Amino acid sequence: MSNKWDSKTTEDLFKAVVALESLGEARRFLRDLLTEAELVEFANRWKAARMLDQKDSYTTIAGKTGLSSATIARISKWLNNGMGGYRLMLNKLNVPHHTPPLLRKG
Repeated sequence: MSNKWDSKTTEDLFKAVVALESLGEARRFLRDLLTEAELVEFANRWKAARMLDQKDSYTTIAGKTGLSSATIARISKWLNNGMGGYRLMLNKLNVPHHTPPLLRKG
């Protein structure tokens, strides 16, 4: 089974993301790449993943993010049975005394 999203084009995007060196660079790149609505949507999906990890209810998450229950269910599915990307970032950002490179000052 082929994944339409897994291509040379997406690989180039991933390389660009990995090359970002600061929060400021990430902000500038993603704002140029995405519409305001897309940024808000992605931020809300990430917030939902964090809230799901904290065992918040779908109703609470929907109220705080504006996401539909179907979208929250999809995020839950990927959080628990996806490629591990949500879990990877949750773990990286929740490690005490660990500041990811992009969040470091400078």
